Amino acid sequence: MLALLVLLGLVVLLVLLSVRTIDQAHVGVVTMFGKYRRVLGPGLNFVIPVLESIHSKVPVQNQTAQLQFAAITRDQANVHFTATIIYTVSDHQAETIQRVAFAFIDARAFGIALTSAVEASVREFVATKLQADVLGLRGTIVAHAKESLDEQLASWGYTLIDLTVNDIAFDAEVMQSMSRVVAAKNAQTAAEFEGQALLIRRTKEAQAEGAAIKIAAENEAEAARLRGEGLASFRRALASGFAEAADELAAQGVDPAVLSFQMWTETLRDVAKDGVGNVVFFDGSTDGYEKTFQRMQGLTAIDALDPELVAQARRRVAERQTRQKAAPRPSPSPDVIAAVQAGVPGDAPVSRQAGIVSDDGRWVWDGTAWQPLT
Repeated sequence: MLALLVLLGLVVLLVLLSVRTIDQAHVGVVTMFGKYRRVLGPGLNFVIPVLESIHSKVPVQNQTAQLQFAAITRDQANVHFTATIIYTVSDHQAETIQRVAFAFIDARAFGIALTSAVEASVREFVATKLQADVLGLRGTIVAHAKESLDEQLASWGYTLIDLTVNDIAFDAEVMQSMSRVVAAKNAQTAAEFEGQALLIRRTKEAQAEGAAIKIAAENEAEAARLRGEGLASFRRALASGFAEAADELAAQGVDPAVLSFQMWTETLRDVAKDGVGNVVFFDGSTDGYEKTFQRMQGLTAIDALDPELVAQARRRVAERQTRQKAAPRPSPSPDVIAAVQAGVPGDAPVSRQAGIVSDDGRWVWDGTAWQPLT
């Protein structure tokens, strides 16, 4: 009976010693007498007690590691890198698991090898570049490191999922000098933009000033032209009035110099009437007036004593009168017509209509009919 109990106890002990549990996302590596034997999957497994043992449990999920290392550029500047690497076991095949389990003595040795591999790849690339170019080559550095790490990790049974360079830093002195360079470039760019803005503003102001001067000059020229045309029109009208008056006088046998003499005497009257603080001396004797009249005769173009010139003046007067009579006469206003038809006396409102001028300025209403305006 005792022997049976001992035997039963030994069996239970052997069963307990043979039971092994492998966690999820892990693979157990079994050795017999220190030599690789087989692989155990997750869950409940059995081994041969005493003969077989679990060498290690290999995780098969994604693993991460943060690496810090330094490299030297071609111009002898130290560059400090902080990188993150994500990797995993290539597959669950026994051969792959065996390489993962026995490639390194422990996890710490694998970490050192991984850091060295990344550092060597990055250093190889950075050594060919200048300090000023490194910051802009982050993506190129990562691509170069991945290319060399893929093959290296595959030989260890791993697959590289991702490699990220989190930080690129230089020595404090270099960082300060780079900050000064960036600040100087920014100041230079700002100065260039300010200069361009000032140039544009001054150009626009000059253009606006030039346009304003041009417009003012054009307006002044137009005003001068209009003033000249107005003065010329006035002089033509004045000369035409003088010519008509001279023709009328000559047609009646009166010397046109009388007109000049009349204007001269009216000028003297106006000067004496409106002048303030001025003294005008002139010869008021009979001989003085006679000399003055003779000089005015010399200014006229018509000799009243020449019969041929008098006849020409009369013909011109007759032609003007004929043209005026042949011109269409305007109709009086309805108020004037109504007043005339009603036989309103001369002092009635119709008489107050006398003296109005037609729209074309060639006729005047005398109270009963339109008369040529001469």
